[in-house]
Amino acid sequence: MEITVHLMSVDDKPLLIRLMELYNYEFSTYSNDDINEYGYYGYDHIDDYWNEEGRFPYLIRVDGKIAGFALICPHCEYRKEADARCIGEFFVMLKYRRMGVGSKVAIELFEKHRGPWEICFWRNNLPASKFWRKVVEKYTNNQYRICGSEDDKKIGFTFSFMRSPPTRRRL
Repeated sequence: MEITVHLMSVDDKPLLIRLMELYNYEFSTYSNDDINEYGYYGYDHIDDYWNEEGRFPYLIRVDGKIAGFALICPHCEYRKEADARCIGEFFVMLKYRRMGVGSKVAIELFEKHRGPWEICFWRNNLPASKFWRKVVEKYTNNQYRICGSEDDKKIGFTFSFMRSPPTRRRL
């Protein structure tokens, strides 16, 4: 199985809008959002991913087929460093879940954007909680902090761990 992650161009915006609708449909389980009178959930920040510094829209493919997206942005709630990044949205289509796709993509994005990170998710989104805890624990070797309090709607993890490139062993 070949998993690839590519930065989306502005020509891919219509695709991202359609994928965002699938994501929002699933996420409405946690957000309790409704569609509008035109049958859309919408997403206020789509254009920002091509117009604002520090935002990165990525398309996920598995064996060449569209499998989801990841949106990275600089608008962290708990990290205040100028170069901090967070996952704005992260979506792997149902067909490709529980196959290691999300973990591989998340780690690849952490590697592409080294530095301080924040991963937040809605407290009531238990699948996200399990997924992100597993990924962050593995990537940081348990060197992370939990962010959010019992009163916050969102909780998550912060870390600055930057793995060293693998060293070559001599035979």
